[in-house]
Amino acid sequence: MDREWELATLAAILDRSMGGRGSVVTVAGPLGIGKTRLAREAVQLAKSLGVEVFSTFCESHAIEVPFRVVARLLRAMWQVSGLDDQGARARVRAQFADADAQDMLLLDDLLGIADPGVELPKIEPDARRRRLSALINGAQLARTQPAIFVVEDVHWIDEVSESLLADFLAVIPQTHSLVLITHRPEYHGALQHVPGAQTIALAPLSDAETSTLVAELLGPDASVGEIAEIITGRAAGNPFFAEEITRELAERGVLAGRRGSYACRTDVGEIGVPATLQATIAARIDRLEPNAKHTLDAAAVIGSRFSRDLLASLGIDPHVEELIHAELIDQVRFTPGAQYAFRHPLIRIVAYESQLKSERAQMHRRVAAAIEAREPTADQNAALIAGHLEAAGDLHAAYGWHMRAATWATNRDFAAARLSWERARQIADAVPADDPSRAAMRIAPRTMLCGNAWRIYGNAAVDRFEELRELCIAAGDKVSLAIGMAGLVIDRVWQAHIREASRLASETWALIESVGNPTLTVGLSVPVIWAKLESSEWRDVLRLSQKVIDLADGDPSKGNFGIGSPLAIAFVSRAVARWCLGRPGWANDIHRAVAMARSVDPLSYVRVVSNVYFGAIPGGVLRPDDFAVREIDDAFRIAERSADDLALVTARVTLGVVLVHRRTDGERDRGQKLLAEVSEVYVRRRHNLCDLPIVEVYLARERARRGDSDGAIPLMRAAVDTLFREGLLLGWGFPATGVLVETLLDRGAESDLVEAQAAIDRLARLPTDGLMVRDIWLLRLHALLARARGDGAAYAHLRDRYRDTARTLELEGHIAWAEAMP
Repeated sequence: MDREWELATLAAILDRSMGGRGSVVTVAGPLGIGKTRLAREAVQLAKSLGVEVFSTFCESHAIEVPFRVVARLLRAMWQVSGLDDQGARARVRAQFADADAQDMLLLDDLLGIADPGVELPKIEPDARRRRLSALINGAQLARTQPAIFVVEDVHWIDEVSESLLADFLAVIPQTHSLVLITHRPEYHGALQHVPGAQTIALAPLSDAETSTLVAELLGPDASVGEIAEIITGRAAGNPFFAEEITRELAERGVLAGRRGSYACRTDVGEIGVPATLQATIAARIDRLEPNAKHTLDAAAVIGSRFSRDLLASLGIDPHVEELIHAELIDQVRFTPGAQYAFRHPLIRIVAYESQLKSERAQMHRRVAAAIEAREPTADQNAALIAGHLEAAGDLHAAYGWHMRAATWATNRDFAAARLSWERARQIADAVPADDPSRAAMRIAPRTMLCGNAWRIYGNAAVDRFEELRELCIAAGDKVSLAIGMAGLVIDRVWQAHIREASRLASETWALIESVGNPTLTVGLSVPVIWAKLESSEWRDVLRLSQKVIDLADGDPSKGNFGIGSPLAIAFVSRAVARWCLGRPGWANDIHRAVAMARSVDPLSYVRVVSNVYFGAIPGGVLRPDDFAVREIDDAFRIAERSADDLALVTARVTLGVVLVHRRTDGERDRGQKLLAEVSEVYVRRRHNLCDLPIVEVYLARERARRGDSDGAIPLMRAAVDTLFREGLLLGWGFPATGVLVETLLDRGAESDLVEAQAAIDRLARLPTDGLMVRDIWLLRLHALLARARGDGAAYAHLRDRYRDTARTLELEGHIAWAEAMP
């Protein structure tokens, strides 16, 4: 593709963006094919038009440093570089006069200008991302002046920056801005798939295009004709290679003059041209003066961009002018402090790899120490420091910094924490076998990966658990094994492997109790009890919940390993077991759980309220009254501002379930929409699959409500069959079967009555050992079937028994349903 055409295309897009139709352009091309040059030419074009330009870049050695790329872009946009933290905070606040105070604290933390004396809000990483995205996007939408944002080399972008930038790009079409993104063809991340983005694909030059470029480089003198042919053939369509060969020949004196007007007075047959691009660059570096070469070597260890100040802090006398003159680096920032960049990534690679390993390792140690000393919040750069120490071969120190990076990231971005734990795991595995700390080092990151897999939406628990089990058994480490097993229990529940989850939960509980630590027992009880809830082992749920309540001894935060109040969850679990078994006291348990969670933290409140209503409304325990709607709607709003994505989805599905039980069409339509969104999330993220059948049942019921019973009933039937197959009929099987039976009876064909009878009989055959929740559902469904068959006497008898049972058990939902039966 012709470079002038590419630049003209960008000019047209920029002009359109300035007119209020913002654009995203991605520039994709292999190494050395002019992405950086095109980006810089676009920047110069924008500046010539008076358009502000804000740019950032990604670096291979910093791919695991969370927030690094997006923070630099925002610091440039709000012009806080060079200011002290207090001045930077003041400038940012001047641009967000009406912003929420908590949001500003989150923004301070993102930009690296937080006041260490002010505690950050207790907000989950997912909610942090949502709130920051809303704040940044609001600022961009309010911007009236055109701007161009440049993000170079996103094939090296960190995950959290990629996520935030993807949110940012969603509003660009509504602005006066252009976003220019460069990357290599192998990048297939979120920034390449922005809806409406235009892509400029850079390919190697053709022979004719290469010849034209070389002619421009050498000039018209007849003496350079044969040289031009040699360069064109060796460059193989790579414009950077052609330029480097030309520079190398000029530095050797083969070419005399300057760019565009060279002459050659040497016999071409005596001229040697390096065979590769790397060899060409290496030859040019070798001709540098010692001080300039030392500067280049140190800069290569630092990264693709570096400052004079950082070089000086390493004890280097910066000789950057010779490097600029040799076109090995460029000065890319002049104020508030000079900053330089390698003209091309390959120059840095060659300079880096040409150094002796021992000297390079020592420089990595010095860079790590300099970053730690220069940064007041070293934890924010812990992954970068760890990377330098790892490159230096200091495995123990690198391991410690990776674990420190994971701790810092845990409350900010779990994907970043996972990456740091994985790097720590890899380092621990590389420690010599006779190292006395090796076993503990190998266990710790695996424990965190397995125990927190449910927060990462990944398979880390499954992938790493067998390794963890083997290590813990050998070391006698029951605590770490219990933490990892608890994470695996949640993973099995999420994947709807309920029987396996129940078996593993029993093993986990036995292991926890063998440790004999009450705090650990309370903290790890939640996944164990959850597995027993999903498998409908109500007597085990009652026993385990009571044990937790006794051990917690009224302390709502005891065992807070990620769940704010395990005690509140235990009260909810005991309530569920009590209403299923027909035991009194469940209503009081619910009130205590909600009040306790509200006093602990927003996330605990969201989880408790969701757990209460998600089961109680479909189960006929509570009524979907105005109070229930207000409470879960409140939890939903809190989840949006404070909770992780899982809690938000849980709040959304609970609100959806409540609303589809309401009477107005508007509420039920909103509920149907929420459930459809949740169903898509469950399938796409492969979690909470144990709850997917009940969501599908209520979606099908709404379809039947709209008149499509023929389309809805097969969906209901399939969902109920899934529950039966997975051993879930003693839980979700009751309301799901109830919806199927009622829909069949509403359609009313003889075959429907036969199928309804079969579904009821399947419930009746379940061995339940006095499970009252089954008995009351059977009374209701038998009564409805009798009415559909016209058996008035049987209907009246069953209806009255149903009413009496509902009142005796004080199940508000069933009482309301029974009273509505004529």
